[in-house]
Amino acid sequence: MKLFNALFAAAVCAAACAPLAAQPYPSKPLRLIIPFPAAGGGADFVGRVVGLKLAEGLGQPVVIENRPGAAGNIGIELVSKAQPDGYTLVIAPPSLTISPSLYKKLGYDPVKDLAPISLLAEIPNLLTIRAGLPVNTLKEFVDYGRANQGKLNFGSSGVGTSTHLATALFLNLTGLNLVHIYYKGASQALIAMIGNEVDLVVLGPTSAMPHIQAGRVKTLAVMRGTRLAALPLVPTIREAGVENSEVITWYGLLAPAGTPREIVQRLNAAWVKSAATPDTMEKMQSASVETMSGTPEQFAAMIRSEIPRWGKVIKDAGIKVE
Repeated sequence: MKLFNALFAAAVCAAACAPLAAQPYPSKPLRLIIPFPAAGGGADFVGRVVGLKLAEGLGQPVVIENRPGAAGNIGIELVSKAQPDGYTLVIAPPSLTISPSLYKKLGYDPVKDLAPISLLAEIPNLLTIRAGLPVNTLKEFVDYGRANQGKLNFGSSGVGTSTHLATALFLNLTGLNLVHIYYKGASQALIAMIGNEVDLVVLGPTSAMPHIQAGRVKTLAVMRGTRLAALPLVPTIREAGVENSEVITWYGLLAPAGTPREIVQRLNAAWVKSAATPDTMEKMQSASVETMSGTPEQFAAMIRSEIPRWGKVIKDAGIKVE
């Protein structure tokens, strides 16, 4: 009798659970974490475009949640510890691969604790300065900085962000000494520069372009190998005289490690399809963002290769987190 009761209970449980197990993914809204402040920055812009397109492709709402702090690490760590069911995702910036070389006690392992889904976008970095500085070219700024060592400062979206490391690389190559002042996001650093709190900020065109066009800030160089179509007269940093200082900010989509393979593939397929549409590319291009996509394996390989690359930059520049 006991055996019969146990078998009966197991059968009832299996019958009750079967409809749940059979539910297709996704069957409820998704949560997309953006680890930087809302409005103004590249991560938020890319995240909102991606969230909209994933919602269209998956047939479920995608709820955006901004969780800024610690160069993106607060939001990334939150997702690394979430249920691996495909309903909590994160837009990760290059700090994902920078932080392992900066923090002795990072709350997650970028390789072991996260499941890469796809690269999403790339944004060129602009080397910008406040409008009131008496210089108009990169060479003039370098000369001015050398004559005022320790008196100028630069803003970034946080210690260990790609904008911080891009600036540190530039300063190391030119021998300049600028004081670092960091903010919660790129848009906050830009506002500080417009308000004459900082002298230099490296940031993407998403937030900078309206202020560049209005003359509130000056752009001295594009930190990549080709000029920006929206700013054809601004030279690349190599053209402006500084070699080996190209840094591009990228964004990718990840889920917690252990997310079922079929769910990762479903999310990847949804983005790859959306990324190829003219509507998505036009939305991204409106902010000088290049739409990207690829396989989970390609994104995973990129993450693994970027970690030692940034480790060398950090070591050479002597950057430490206090």
